[in-house]
Amino acid sequence: MTDSSIRAITLGLLATTALASPAFAQTPPPVDATPATETTQSPAPGTNATDVTAPPPQVQKAQAGQVQDQTEIVITATKREEFLQDVPMSVRALGTRRLDQLNISNFEEYTKQLPSVSFNTSQSGGTVVYMRGVATGGDGNHSGSLPSVGVYLDEQPVTTIGGALDVHIYDIARIESLAGPQGTLYGASSEAGTIRIITNKPDLSGIYGRIDGEVNKVAHGDMGGKLEGMINVPIAPSVAFRGVAFWQRDAGFIDNVPGTRTFCGSKVLGPDGDDDNTDPDVVGCVRNGISVNNAAFVRDDINEVTTYGGRAALKVDLDENWVVTPTIMHQYYKQDGFYAFDPTLGDLNVQRFRGDEYRRDKFTQAALTIEGKLADFDVTYAGAWMNRPTYSLGDYTDYTDAYDRIYENKGGLANYEYFYDSAGDAIDPRQYIIGTEHFKKMSHEVRIATPQDWRARAIVGAFYQRQKNHIYQNYLVDNLAPELSVNGWPGTVWLTLQDREDKDYALFGEGEFDVTPQVTLIAGGRLFRYDNSLFGFAGFGRNPAFTEENGFPPPPNAIGASSGVRRCLTVNGLESLADEDSELAPGGVAGTPCTNVGNVVNGRAVPRESKGHGFTHRLSARYKPAEHLMFYATWSRGFRPGGINRQPNAPAYDPDYLTNYELGWKTSFGPVTWNGAVYHQIWKKFQFSFLGENSLTVIQNGRDAKIDGLETDLSYVHGGLSLNAAAAFTDAKTSGAICHSSVDPSADCSAPGDWIVTPDGTRLPITPKFKGTATARYSWPMWLGKAHVQGSVTHQGSASVDVRRDADGEGSNPNDVLGKLHSSTLVDLFFGYDWQNYSAELFATNLFDERNELSRFVACSVCTVAYVLPGRPRTFGLRLGTRF
Repeated sequence: MTDSSIRAITLGLLATTALASPAFAQTPPPVDATPATETTQSPAPGTNATDVTAPPPQVQKAQAGQVQDQTEIVITATKREEFLQDVPMSVRALGTRRLDQLNISNFEEYTKQLPSVSFNTSQSGGTVVYMRGVATGGDGNHSGSLPSVGVYLDEQPVTTIGGALDVHIYDIARIESLAGPQGTLYGASSEAGTIRIITNKPDLSGIYGRIDGEVNKVAHGDMGGKLEGMINVPIAPSVAFRGVAFWQRDAGFIDNVPGTRTFCGSKVLGPDGDDDNTDPDVVGCVRNGISVNNAAFVRDDINEVTTYGGRAALKVDLDENWVVTPTIMHQYYKQDGFYAFDPTLGDLNVQRFRGDEYRRDKFTQAALTIEGKLADFDVTYAGAWMNRPTYSLGDYTDYTDAYDRIYENKGGLANYEYFYDSAGDAIDPRQYIIGTEHFKKMSHEVRIATPQDWRARAIVGAFYQRQKNHIYQNYLVDNLAPELSVNGWPGTVWLTLQDREDKDYALFGEGEFDVTPQVTLIAGGRLFRYDNSLFGFAGFGRNPAFTEENGFPPPPNAIGASSGVRRCLTVNGLESLADEDSELAPGGVAGTPCTNVGNVVNGRAVPRESKGHGFTHRLSARYKPAEHLMFYATWSRGFRPGGINRQPNAPAYDPDYLTNYELGWKTSFGPVTWNGAVYHQIWKKFQFSFLGENSLTVIQNGRDAKIDGLETDLSYVHGGLSLNAAAAFTDAKTSGAICHSSVDPSADCSAPGDWIVTPDGTRLPITPKFKGTATARYSWPMWLGKAHVQGSVTHQGSASVDVRRDADGEGSNPNDVLGKLHSSTLVDLFFGYDWQNYSAELFATNLFDERNELSRFVACSVCTVAYVLPGRPRTFGLRLGTRF
């Protein structure tokens, strides 16, 4: 068969997935037939060592499994270009080759390959990232703690409050996972580690690109697929453009099955139990009240997800020393239905009582990087602005069902609370939630670095970022009377409307000195200051006819509760409960009935603030007794700022700090590379979150935790065979008992109203003791190209969900309701063929349809339905691609 016939057939196949090459495509340079050799010194400053989409010969051979992948050797974790084997810290890098081979496109997929990384997904859909066991569970609330793991897109931080940014992975040079405190170079939200997503940059060498398409079928679900493309175009002798576009549909696989809820109706009366009257007491209810079903919303595969967006970048060489790189990325995420299942209803089944549930998450980031030289010094500026609005609507029937059962001995909601319409008739008490958040982030960093060939090297810089989040959570009950609603919000039983702002300032520096050619000492520090605030309203309304002096009746709101408007601040700085006759303080967040999260200054409401400053450090020593052998020791420290509780009666919480002692090694023996580290960490006064009064998240400082661990990775590449394995063992436990109220280290939790929440020696949640991954790939010449077969296995052990062991002082363990995250082992298989500029691959992921559990959660603090968020079931698919 002629080359033209082969090309015609393959183009016909690609046309079925709507793939087409631009008219100006050109043939890439031929593969160099000479053996590749690895460079042992760091790349020269200013060279584009990470551009791999137009791969040099060494990288093309690496992609064929002949030598080590150079894209995984060069990293910028230290904010300089260095070879991975020279960097004295625990870093795991996933280069372009492995990202493509493993078909990685999102956060869940690449963290499978990072054994030190774990995560938790809250009911709001936000994902919180953890590293090395630094986790307590219950995080992710929009007004809760800042993250402990930083996420970067190139030079700019994209760490966000209440959920990590899930950047679509395509045309990515590498993903770097930096384990352990990165407080010196990366700051406040890198207490336990940092994940860096490094994109491929525009290239002046020529016009080239790629297009890839996929179709797949999910077990228990529907068809899905994706279409992705990249192009690189020099548009002037010193200007190049690179653009990426992507679309992906993840098929749903969770079914909404029939269900009915019947709430309390008639009271059950018993004998009088009071001393002051002879009326019979309510002792229960008959479930003959309002009854609802979800028949109108029953359907299969409700959790469909669509993601689309793009990225564009320019590279402008101003002269031989200065380069400007502006970039912009936009991504839109749309999830319909509900994304978890109820194990008591059967595999992948759930009962939801609304058909319009959804979550929308989109972000736009504009960034600018300027790199150049002043004399012999490298100068870098990195700035970014990000805009991330999210929207969601969720069924909250679980809350109504749980409280109806809790109050059953008082007659249930129908007799204990006040869900009426304007005519005084009982209404369906079920709630649903409409929520939006509008997150904005601006960051600036400037740094100066000495030449890398100096014996004494240093990097110094300054950093500033400002994060703002406008939080809106509206808990609605259809037909609720206005006087029982939040004031000015008819039908709203609970409202959260707040503005949060977090500002960080820092000066940082790190220096290296070569004591001998084999020994290098490294020292770094960061002076930081934070200024965080929270302002607004959270709670129920207050019936205008209700007064604190006269009390019931009438009820103050549908719940009969005191939080909300009754606790709003007056011009005297007191809660309205105690100062009802005074005016409410003006000056709150627009749209709120009043302010109960804030302070009063000169008669006006102002934000509650949490300010602080401090210093973190890193001290390391590196020893290289031979060219491909390196050992290091590190003492480093990271921190997370303190903050504000929105619960009016809860005090602010303090910063927490993580101190890390680490010994590591990096070795290369021909085709074998073996790296590893052992560490001991002390997490001082760690912050932990829990649902307190009225299901409001409360953050307080616990005691300490001690974390011991081992992480290692091993690779072998030779003759078409590549083997990769990585594993982490983590032993994370509390040190000292955690009290419900007191954080005094000498307290024994025996004060009135206090109790032991978490006993001494309790294992920290979320992170399994063991997590490991292994991949084997073999490629060989066949016909006009190369064939390959690949298999990968990922295993992780079980873990608890929450650090608490007693939620109410009566021995009730939240983990009894939530259950454990079960252990799982996932197997993926790939079979493919590459010829000329084309590729085709068949794959099966999660081959044995293991139900791996990404998280477990309940909808409210007293809810007893524990939902499981699963990974994707077994998926078969076909990928086709072309490069030009």
